Amino acid sequence: MIEKASAYIDANKARFIEELGEFLRFPSISSQSAHVSDVRDCALWLRNHLESIGLQARLIESGGHPVVEATRLGKSAGRSNRKLILYGHYDVQPVDSSDQWQSPPFVATIRDGFIYGRGATDDKGQLFAHVKAVESLIRTCGQLPCDVRFLIEGEEESGGTSLQDYVKGEKVRLTTDAVVISDTAMYDERTPAITYGLRGLLGMEVTVRVANRDLHSGAFGGAIGNPGVALAQIIAACMGPDGNVLIPGFYDQVRPLEDWEKQNVRQLGFDESKLLSEVGSSAGFGEKGHPALERMWARPTFDVNGLIGGYTGKGIKTVIPSRASAKISMRLVPDQEPQKVFELVTQHIKSKCPPFARVEIEGPSSATPPVLFDVSNPAIQVAKEALKFGFGAEPVFIRCGGSIPVANTFWRELQKPVVLMGFGLDSDGAHSSNERFKIESFINGAKTSAYFIEAFGTQ
Repeated sequence: MIEKASAYIDANKARFIEELGEFLRFPSISSQSAHVSDVRDCALWLRNHLESIGLQARLIESGGHPVVEATRLGKSAGRSNRKLILYGHYDVQPVDSSDQWQSPPFVATIRDGFIYGRGATDDKGQLFAHVKAVESLIRTCGQLPCDVRFLIEGEEESGGTSLQDYVKGEKVRLTTDAVVISDTAMYDERTPAITYGLRGLLGMEVTVRVANRDLHSGAFGGAIGNPGVALAQIIAACMGPDGNVLIPGFYDQVRPLEDWEKQNVRQLGFDESKLLSEVGSSAGFGEKGHPALERMWARPTFDVNGLIGGYTGKGIKTVIPSRASAKISMRLVPDQEPQKVFELVTQHIKSKCPPFARVEIEGPSSATPPVLFDVSNPAIQVAKEALKFGFGAEPVFIRCGGSIPVANTFWRELQKPVVLMGFGLDSDGAHSSNERFKIESFINGAKTSAYFIEAFGTQ
């Protein structure tokens, strides 16, 4: 079965690339109201395409951007079919630096073995690899070895909850044996990877106020405190210069790496100097005693995402601002609970606010618990073999420093393994200009998916 499907993928490579280009032409930017119709048009195109390859497809309307659901029943040699959910998202990030694009972001362009365009790797290209895998199995074998259900959302990039709400409300009907997500990355361009852990996320906004209006720094300076200085002191009281978070209790629930994980990190041989060179940084940062991969994957963080306050135009304006704000996010690791961490941070910030100011805290926002999956699970072991088949190299196990909220929803609500196998690269420029996806990885990803579906369905 897999040999026929793989040959079909090779034979139809040019058409697959052309169809992916059609998929990429939609500016399906879910976070911008000006693109509501573009998002919907993209969903309709995807629904129609899934129908054209032999699935029953529909749009699920929930008040937000539609979810595309498509199903195809399988046949498993006299046994009850196994069930598989394939997840992806068809919405994309905004294009806020179009002058840096070497080609139009919504005109798919082939260059140096890559297909360029917004959404190429995040997540249209990776999702489309699964679509083409299903097509290849249907066209060559006339059937699938298991029941397949696509759940494809249009709000991943804007924090919408339409799909998550749908999964929660329909979890009995959506019974499955595993969920596959390809919205992560390979370890490097030669090494496929299975991501077995995701950090959680917690956001908040801290505002310090001292007056009912901006004040003349000559008339009031020395008598009225400065909220910018107060906010800086509060932030400095939350994280030390060595990267350690200073909030009491912050590390209490952090689960340390197991011995095999520590060995795995060492064996990956990560080159921190290469990372520093790529991002243009002169030195590393973070908790001492933890190598870079561990700090990025398995240690919690406290980050200031933005500072707002006072005059920021050209020249000088001598004022004491009435207020200053900071947008803060924290990446959480097992077994940290977002609500508990939020309470700890809130208490600490309030205790560090000077008496001349008052502090207001908005949140928690984007609260997503961390997840950690058992690498010995049979579905993950099948994925390991599938990646080896598709990419011709032994895959490795990695964690990801980012968060995929829906992965936690699937894990919590459906109580089945979630398999995270990415086909893209960190260097593909997701969320940035000149986003791209290696054509070889797209084709290898389709072969990987076909192998996984076949092997998983006949386990």
